[in-house]
Amino acid sequence: MNAPLPSVSPRHVLAAAKRLAPSGLIRTTPLDPSLPLSAMIPADVFHKLELFQPTGSFKVRGAANKLLRLRDEEQEVFRRGFVAASAGNHGLGLAHAAAKLSARATLVVPRTVSPAKLESLWRYPVELIVSVGNYDVAEADGRRIEAERGLTFVSPYNDADVIAGAGTVGLEILADLPDVDLVLVPVGGGGLAAGIALYVKSIAPRTRVVGVQSEASPAMHKSLAAGHVTEAEELPSLADGLAGNVEQGSITFDLCRRFLDDLVLVTEAEIAEAMRHFLREERLVVEGSAAVGAAALLAGKIDLARTGVARPRVVNVVTGRNVSEATLRAILSPPEAGRNEA
Repeated sequence: MNAPLPSVSPRHVLAAAKRLAPSGLIRTTPLDPSLPLSAMIPADVFHKLELFQPTGSFKVRGAANKLLRLRDEEQEVFRRGFVAASAGNHGLGLAHAAAKLSARATLVVPRTVSPAKLESLWRYPVELIVSVGNYDVAEADGRRIEAERGLTFVSPYNDADVIAGAGTVGLEILADLPDVDLVLVPVGGGGLAAGIALYVKSIAPRTRVVGVQSEASPAMHKSLAAGHVTEAEELPSLADGLAGNVEQGSITFDLCRRFLDDLVLVTEAEIAEAMRHFLREERLVVEGSAAVGAAALLAGKIDLARTGVARPRVVNVVTGRNVSEATLRAILSPPEAGRNEA
């Protein structure tokens, strides 16, 4: 029996790129060589710097693609407005696109939302609701508002238009580095990983695409291991943008299962070390969710030999920069006296 066709395909990514290019809502981001990482591991490492998007995160690609398509193809749906649940970056992407396109938007954020992201959200003309619970509670609140008000819910991951928009990152990677051997992608709900992996594996099937997720919120890792969407305990994490469980029936699960070559986990200590690496060695401010790929490289958790290349070309997707000053101070502060004493 033939496998069912994926719900998002390379043609959807190409359509998203064509839609986004003239909109002025996103930027084509640089693919920069990382001399520090390339000197530390046996690979030529490049950073895909999505932190230079207008909102400081790749999330604007998916949100903008969703709103642009509905504006052009379903005007009545566009006119009614949108609602989303977000740990911050997806909300910023939707708020940015909605403001530029004069659309109405309601955003529900978890009570644990990063202060830096919350402060940025207040700058946009949107209705902002702070949930009483974590991301899962915020998502449930958003779905309830969708039903009560007749708005369109824009999932940060479980949405074909959002996935296709995120997949344009993969399109840009192959345009700049067609002979890439390995792409590292942060994984939360799986929207970015699904979009990049389905495009890259379809166009350059020998290229490995590996997801990286936080041990503190390993929902996709646990679901792939189980063979079905399942819940995982969510602990506090520097990678707050990757937090939360995967919605039942999410199309990202099947896409990640089909197109990702592997999914590895990193610890909070490894994420913190990667954030310090970016600050000290690369002079980049990177949030925890964006540091997981570098964390996996620095911790030796990526099997470079599986590329079949002696010195592989590795692209690490650096997804965002929206981190609070307090978090940066905490990871840069010296250990407490006596902590390492025998």
